Amino acid sequence: MNFLAHAWLSRHGSDDFLYGNLIADGVKGSRLESWPTAIASGIRHHRQVDAAIDRHAEVLRLLQMAPSAQRRFTGIALDLVWDHFLASRSPDVALVERCYQVLGERQAPERLAGMVPAMIDGDWLQRYADFDFTCRAIAGIGQRLRGPNQLAALTPWLRDEYDNLEAAFFSLWPDMQHRFSE
Repeated sequence: MNFLAHAWLSRHGSDDFLYGNLIADGVKGSRLESWPTAIASGIRHHRQVDAAIDRHAEVLRLLQMAPSAQRRFTGIALDLVWDHFLASRSPDVALVERCYQVLGERQAPERLAGMVPAMIDGDWLQRYADFDFTCRAIAGIGQRLRGPNQLAALTPWLRDEYDNLEAAFFSLWPDMQHRFSE
């Protein structure tokens, strides 16, 4: 759900490519033939970025540090934490507005249909600059998962490890930019 990071890494592409990057988490399966070419390319790009970040040494290190009970949910939280650092350290109002415009002009996939309008109306992409808001968003995602809210349970660890998370971001983000920016 790290819309801002994916937007940043795809911002030089067409609006369709950007749209594909933004909605990829709402698209199931690998068969993308029904999507226009540029949107399908954006979806694939998003998935390549996700795979690379999931294997990044900093993410693997943080996963080992995370509380064992929430470890399997840590990657979800880290995605939003990366958006927090982008929003707070490198705000890009023009990119955020472009994302909202691109998302607002098109129908989101069913899995994102309720969330996208709320994200636009609530200006989430800029509000991620506030770490408290980011933690509430992480806990909100946890409410949509089955069982106890492990993401909410993870937020104290995120707060305690904030400096470590920031250092990890400044290590991994240049790698992602170099590898995936067009």
